Amino acid sequence: MEESFLLLFIVINLFSLSSPTSLVNPPLCHHEDSSALLQFRESFVTDMCASNDTFTYSKTESWKIDGSDCCSWDGVECNKLTGRVIGLDLGNGCLYGSINSSSSLFHLVHLRHLNLAHNHFNYSPIPSEIGRLSRLTHLNLSTSFFSGPIPSNISQLSRLSLLDLSDYSGLSELMLEKPDFGNLVQNLTTLEYLDLRSVTVTSHVPQILANFSSLKKLGLYGCGLSGDFPEDVIKLPNLQILILSSNEGLSGHLPEFNSSSPLQVLQLSRTNFSGQIPASIGDLGSLHTFSIRTCSFSGPIPTSFGNLKQLVYLDLCENYFDSQNFSSLSWLAKKTSLTLLGLCGISLGGEIPVYFANLTQLDTLLLYNCRITGQIPPWLAQMTLLTYLDLSFNQLKGPIPDSIFQLENIRTLHLGNNKLSGIVKFDMFLKLTKLERLLLSANNLTLLTEVNANVTRKFLVIAFASCNLHGFPYFLKDQHHLQWLDLSNNNLQGQIPEWVWNRSRDTLEYIDLSDNFLVGFELNPIVFPWSRANLLNISHNMLQGPVPVPPPSIQIYDASDNNFTGEIPFMICSLSSLYLLDLSRNNLNGKLPQCLGNFSVSLQLLSLGGNNFHGKIPQTHTIDCSLRNLMLPLNQLEGPVPRSLANCTRLEFLVLSDNKIIDVFPYWLGGLPQLKVLSLQSNHFQGTLASRHETNPMFPKLKILDLSRNNFSGQLPAEYFINWSAMRISDAQKLSYMLQHLSSAFSKNFWLSADFIYSLSLTTKGSVLDYNRILEFFAVVDLSSNRFEGDIPQAIGNLNGVISLNLSNNMLSGSIPTSLENLTQLESLDLSHNNLSGQIPQQLKQLNFLAVFVVSHNHLTGPIPRGKQFDTFENSSYEGNSGLCGYPLSWKCEELTTEQDEESSSKFKFGWKPILMGYACGLLVGLLVGHIVITVHYGWFAETFRVVPQRKRRTTNRRRRN
Repeated sequence: MEESFLLLFIVINLFSLSSPTSLVNPPLCHHEDSSALLQFRESFVTDMCASNDTFTYSKTESWKIDGSDCCSWDGVECNKLTGRVIGLDLGNGCLYGSINSSSSLFHLVHLRHLNLAHNHFNYSPIPSEIGRLSRLTHLNLSTSFFSGPIPSNISQLSRLSLLDLSDYSGLSELMLEKPDFGNLVQNLTTLEYLDLRSVTVTSHVPQILANFSSLKKLGLYGCGLSGDFPEDVIKLPNLQILILSSNEGLSGHLPEFNSSSPLQVLQLSRTNFSGQIPASIGDLGSLHTFSIRTCSFSGPIPTSFGNLKQLVYLDLCENYFDSQNFSSLSWLAKKTSLTLLGLCGISLGGEIPVYFANLTQLDTLLLYNCRITGQIPPWLAQMTLLTYLDLSFNQLKGPIPDSIFQLENIRTLHLGNNKLSGIVKFDMFLKLTKLERLLLSANNLTLLTEVNANVTRKFLVIAFASCNLHGFPYFLKDQHHLQWLDLSNNNLQGQIPEWVWNRSRDTLEYIDLSDNFLVGFELNPIVFPWSRANLLNISHNMLQGPVPVPPPSIQIYDASDNNFTGEIPFMICSLSSLYLLDLSRNNLNGKLPQCLGNFSVSLQLLSLGGNNFHGKIPQTHTIDCSLRNLMLPLNQLEGPVPRSLANCTRLEFLVLSDNKIIDVFPYWLGGLPQLKVLSLQSNHFQGTLASRHETNPMFPKLKILDLSRNNFSGQLPAEYFINWSAMRISDAQKLSYMLQHLSSAFSKNFWLSADFIYSLSLTTKGSVLDYNRILEFFAVVDLSSNRFEGDIPQAIGNLNGVISLNLSNNMLSGSIPTSLENLTQLESLDLSHNNLSGQIPQQLKQLNFLAVFVVSHNHLTGPIPRGKQFDTFENSSYEGNSGLCGYPLSWKCEELTTEQDEESSSKFKFGWKPILMGYACGLLVGLLVGHIVITVHYGWFAETFRVVPQRKRRTTNRRRRN
C-alpha cells in the first residue's frame, strides 16, 4: 500500500511539472549562473565601436545586480525546466576586452548555444578552457578579433552542429596548426555548419569530411589551403553551401552532379580548380550562386546553365574556356532573373548581342577583356537596375552614347582601355546622381573637365589616364572622399598645385600621377599627406629636389624616372608595410641606408638602379625575407655580394650589373629555389665558377645568366650545364611575361590589374637591347668578355631551351662542340674572339631559328656550312679566321669528285716519296721535285694533308670588349 501511495505521489509531481501552471511560472535562473554572467560582463568595456553593425547596442546593459531573473536578460536563454543558462547570444554586443582562462564564462557548463560574434576581443587567444563547455551544439566566434592558434580542445566538443570561427573583417590572425584540419573535425561528426573563413590553415582538406552526411554549409574562404579538394565532399547529400574561394593553392575538379543534390551556393573563385564544367551542372535545381572567377577551368561553357531556374549569380570570369561567341551563350536570354553576370576574360568577340536587353534585373555586368567590338549598344538604357558596369579592356569604338547617361542607378562605370573617341564633357556624368566610380582611362577621348558650379557629388574613384588633360581637373577641389585618383599619361605640366595635397587626405588609397610633365610641387612635401595611401606612383615626370616620403600605410611607391637628388631619406626606414619601392633612374647619391635590409618584412621588390649610390650593399633581409626582385644596376656599389641574400628563398630576379663589386662567383646563390635571372655583368668578379661543394643545388630555375665583362677565369664548369634544368625546356608557344602580381595588395578593388613586369638590358643578337618585357620561355647565357679557357664542354648541348648564347671575348680553345646542334631554340650564337680551331660543325645547319652567328677572330678552318640559316650570314661573321673558305667569303673551297680523286691516285701512286728523295739526293733536288708534284697534283695534296688555299689576308683590329 505504501508503495502505491509513493508511486501516485511521483506521478502527481511529474504532472505538475509539465502542467500549464508550471510553464507560466518557470524556475528562476540559478544564482551561480547569474553570478557568472555578471562577472563576465565586468571583464569587458562596453564599446559602441567594437561592433561593425550599425544597429548594435550593448546587450549587457540590461543585466542588473538587483536580484532580477537572469533568464530575462538580453541574450540569455534558460532551460524552462531547470533554470540553467543554456544559451548566450551576445553577437554585436559591443564588447571590448579579452577572455582569459579564468573567465567566469566557463562556469556556464550547461551552455548549448554560445554566440560572441562581431565583438572585439583585442586579438586575445581563444582560451583552451572552451573545451569545458562540453554540451555546446552551436559555437559562433565570427569576426571577433581573436588571434593565435585555435585550441585543440574545440575538437572535444563532439555535440557541435555549428562551428563558426570565420572573419569578415580581413584582419583575422587565427591559425589552425595543432590540431590540423583533420584532427580538429575528426570528432565533430554531427556538424551541419562549418565556417573557417580567413583562418590560416596549414594542412590539406581532410578526406574525412566526405563522411559528414549532415553537413549543410562548408565555408573555407581564404584559408591558404593547398592540395586536392576531396571530390566526394561536393556530393554530400545535404550540402547546400560550399565556399572555397581565395585558396590559390587548392586544386580539384567538379564531379558529375545528381538532380537530388540540394546545392544552392558553389563559390570556387581564385582557386586552382580545373577541368571541364560537367553538363550535369544543369541538374542542380536549387543552385542560385555559381562563381569560378580566376580558376583554371577549360572546355566549353555548358548550355545546360539555361536549365537553372533559380540562378541569380553567375561569375565565369578569367578561366581558360574554349573560344566562345555570343551565339553560343544564347541561353542567357532566358536568365531574366540574373542579378550578376561575369563573362570577363572569355574570348567572345563581336558585338554585344541584343538578347542582353532581356537581363533587366542585372545589378552587375562584367564584360571586361572579352574582345568585344562595335559600339556601346543603345538598349543598355533598359538595364535600369545596373549599379556596376565594366566594359573595359575591349575594342569598343565610337562615342560614349546617350544610353550610358540614362543608367540612373549606376554607381560604378568602367569604360577604360577601349577605342572610344570623341569629346566628352564631364558635366554629362553629373546627371548620374548615384555615380561614385568613373573610369575612362586609355581611350581616344578628350575629356573636358571645366565645371562652372561646385560639384557636390562625392566621388570615390576617378580614373582619367590618357584623357588628353592639360591641367588638374578643377572639380577635384570639391572632392574630400576620393579613394582612387588616376591622372597618369596626360599632359599635366608645371607644379602640382598645393590644393591637391589638401583633398581626401584621410581617404585616398591609390594615387597615380605618372607619365606627365610635372616638374615640382607648389608646396614641397617632406612627407606626402595621404594617411591611408596604399599606392603612390609619380614616376616618369621631371620632378626635382629630395625624394618625398610616403605615409606609413604605403605598400607600393614608384618615384622612378625623375630628377630627384640627394640621398634616400632615412624616413623610408619607417615604411614597414612597403611591398614595392622603385627609385630607379634618378640622380640620387650617397650610401644605401642599412635599414634597407630589414625595414619591411613585406618588401618584395626593391629597384634602385640608374643612380649614383656608392659603398657596400647592406646585409639585406637577414630574417623573414620576402624579397622577389632586387635591382641595383648602374651605380657605384662596391664590396662583395651580401651573403645574407641566401635567406631570400623567394628571390626570382637579381640584377647587380654595372657596379664596382669585387667578389668571387656567388655560387651559394645556386641554393635559391626560385631564382630565374642573375645579372652580374660589368663588375670586378674574379676566380672560377666552380662550386666549392659538389652537393650544392645549382640554380634549378635559372633562365637568364649574364656574367659578361668581369674577370672570371678557369674552365667552363660542365656540371652547371648539366644541372640548369630550367634551360633544358622551352615552351615558346606560352607568351607570358616574367612579372610579379601586385593585385593582392588591392584585393578589395577587383577592377585593378596591378602587375610589375620585369625588365632587363641584355646583349643578344650582337646588340645591347633593353627588354621592357621578358617572356617566360626566354633563356640566355652570356659569359662573354672574361678569361675563360679550355674546351667548350659538350654538356652545353643540354641547354636546349637557350635562345641566346654568348661566349665571345675569352680564351676558349679546342673545337666547336657538335652538341650545339641540340640547341634547337637558339637565335643568337657568338663565339668570336677566342682561340677555337677545327671546322664549323655541319650539324649547326639544323638550327632553324639562328638569326645571328658570329665566330670571327678564331683559328677555324675548312668549309663554311651551306643552306638554311647559314646562307643569310655576312662576311663579318667569319672574319679573322684565315683557314675558312666558302660562301659568303669570296674565296671558294676546291671540290673534287670521287672520280677525280681516283684518277689522281692512279696517275701518281708513289705518294710523298719524291719529297723524301731530297734527303738522299740533296735538299735542293728534293724540294724541286716536291714542288713539281704539289703543283701538278694539288688536289691530292690538299685532300691528303687537309691544306686550305691561301688567300689575301685582311687587316683586322682585334679588340677586347670592355
